[in-house]
Amino acid sequence: MNKLWGLLLFSGFSQATNANTEAIAQICDASPQTRAWQPLPGIAAKSMDIEADNVEVIGTQSAQFSGDVVINSPLMTLTAQSALIDKIQGLLDARGPITFEDNQSVITSSGLNANLGENSINLHGAEYRLTQQQGRGYAEKLAINENELNLFNGSFTTCPADSETWSIHASKIRLSQEEGWGETYGAVLKVYDTPLLYIPYFTYPINDKRKSGFLAPNIGSSDRYGLETKTPYYWNIAPNYDATITPRYMSNIGLQLQTEFRYLTEQHQGLIALEYLKKDDSEPTLDDRYLFHWQQSSKLSDNWRGMIDVTNISDDNYLTDLNSNYANKTDTQLYRTGLLTHLGERWQTDIKVQNFEVLGDHLSSYSAYPQISFNQTQAYQWQNINFTVDGELSHFKNNDLKKANNADKNVAKIYEATRLHIEPKAQYLYQDYAWSFLSELSLMQTNYQQKGDLTENGYQFDETVNRTLPKLRLYGQINFERDTDWLVEDGLQTLTPQLQYLYVPDKNQDNIGFYDTTRLQDDFFGLFRDKRYSGVDRIARANQFTLGATTRIFSNKNEELFNLSVGQIFYLSNEAKPSEQTAALIASEGSYNALFAGEAMLHWHRRWYLSSGVQYDTEGKQFIQSHVTLDYKGDDQQLVQVNHRFANDVSGNKIEQMGMFTSVPINQNWHFIASYHRDLETNRSVELLTGLQYESCCWAFQITGHRQIETDLNQSISGLNEQTAVFDSGIRFNFVFKGLGGKDSYDANKLLQQGIFNYRRPYFLNN
Repeated sequence: MNKLWGLLLFSGFSQATNANTEAIAQICDASPQTRAWQPLPGIAAKSMDIEADNVEVIGTQSAQFSGDVVINSPLMTLTAQSALIDKIQGLLDARGPITFEDNQSVITSSGLNANLGENSINLHGAEYRLTQQQGRGYAEKLAINENELNLFNGSFTTCPADSETWSIHASKIRLSQEEGWGETYGAVLKVYDTPLLYIPYFTYPINDKRKSGFLAPNIGSSDRYGLETKTPYYWNIAPNYDATITPRYMSNIGLQLQTEFRYLTEQHQGLIALEYLKKDDSEPTLDDRYLFHWQQSSKLSDNWRGMIDVTNISDDNYLTDLNSNYANKTDTQLYRTGLLTHLGERWQTDIKVQNFEVLGDHLSSYSAYPQISFNQTQAYQWQNINFTVDGELSHFKNNDLKKANNADKNVAKIYEATRLHIEPKAQYLYQDYAWSFLSELSLMQTNYQQKGDLTENGYQFDETVNRTLPKLRLYGQINFERDTDWLVEDGLQTLTPQLQYLYVPDKNQDNIGFYDTTRLQDDFFGLFRDKRYSGVDRIARANQFTLGATTRIFSNKNEELFNLSVGQIFYLSNEAKPSEQTAALIASEGSYNALFAGEAMLHWHRRWYLSSGVQYDTEGKQFIQSHVTLDYKGDDQQLVQVNHRFANDVSGNKIEQMGMFTSVPINQNWHFIASYHRDLETNRSVELLTGLQYESCCWAFQITGHRQIETDLNQSISGLNEQTAVFDSGIRFNFVFKGLGGKDSYDANKLLQQGIFNYRRPYFLNN
């Protein structure tokens, strides 16, 4: 009997942690329990301790207890006016008033009878209160057997007794710990004692087990979609397979079907998603609109791994028009990658098939079919020198350019190429607590076979190219530290100067096409890279020193309170400057001869955090990029962030934006959030999002409104202003009876994630 009460009683509602319990109690201004139940000290397992004013032994197998009867076991305490125990039949009968207590609940009833042999218990006229979370109710009869608990003509609510906003009344509530689900028959939802909704039958989870059925619907309204409703249906196919089918109705657009299939086997884990819209009423010129997504990771054996990540859409504006959980509406390209990896004792080999879909009015990109790369994970050593060999074999194809060449002979492009790159390297590394030194000497050998129209914009490409370039890199740093009282008493300051020399000789590479090469980020950490571009289609000439330093301040608890990193590249010859190198198609992205970069962080108070970064061309006297973020994070989910970002050249456009986030609890029940972002370059707002949440101990309500700029990837972003830009405005509602929906349904912290710009707190170690 005792074991059943401890494990089964109201487990369907017992999902809150102690922290949540305290938070709920604070909102409700009441404690969920007056005291924590504890077993009687010293009581042995599988035994009972019975106290009573009077005991009458009936024969040799039965006993009648009366007058303040108290029955204790290791898992419960039962008080009653009288109790009869029949040892032969294994029966317990108690008369009230009765109080039952364990570590999960407190129950009062008029009578109790139990079959100890069959492990079944019945309580009559029972009123219960959960002690680990908010939840209470009553039942004319409460029955427990070995596998389940049943409430007949019962009720449940999370509201306090003096303010019962809502409650559920049902002819029967069945909770099965073994199945992990609860069933409710003939349920009526009442709000302020007024019947609001009759539900003949519904089920809900009481633990982490899954079951097929409809999930909570989602309702909203906006200028773009009109009235929008989502009604997900969850299909529990098998323990390792499930699917979610979601009809999405948009009054201005039409009916869209969203599906997701998830699978988990011994070797594979992944999901396949398909979104389909037969006809878009707002875009009558478009055909069927769809999204396909396949993501999988595999462990084929101890040495082989696999990965698939494919996303395909019907048209460039699918994400900006319809949104999706499988890609961001601000994405400008989609990746389609298949990867097979072999992990050897000394070598790692990656076999990749990759394709990029560039969204918008841009040139199509090359696909890699395949790209085989290998790198040496364990070096060969001789006289403290490490020898490694890395390389790759890639075959690139661009069918769109091939079709264009066939249609228009004036279009000159390379549509197919094979590239073999091998890079042996000798490395010497010395590391000590105070300083370290690294020297690397590489030989880069690359061979190309190119097909297509080999004349483009005045450049002559060669069908066969053999390129050999050496590279020398010398890098060293020194570590200093001292005691400091700046920002904090008994603090520690470190200073790490860094110096790098990089040399790559000049080589005319204009006879090579561009297949997977782009310019890398020019931040402080990028100053100490050994290359300027990703890929190997262009290896920039270098004869340069990079000088930089980083200083940090730590508290006596090893918390980082401040850091500052600054550095600059100095070229030893004019020919090595980026502006003097004619990197076709990449030179248009801008070249900066005297690049200065810095990063800084200041955490002078546990609630305040300042982060910034800058890249500046000291020769051209212009800012390239900058960002600054000021954060305040207080107690009880208080946060404010103000940020500014600037970029001199993003696809030919200057970007300058300023934004703010705020999340402020007004009191214990009300919570306000807002975010606003404005484009200072085009003098227009980009997004406004605001929301208000009310949360009591038994129900929660959210309302959010947004005004977001609509993006058309087939048009240029330049030239738009506040008057010509098109905006989408909308409002969302969410109402939850707590105890019938998950915490995610009313989490104020997640409201800021609904916008185009999600709130992100800058990273630091003592976050």
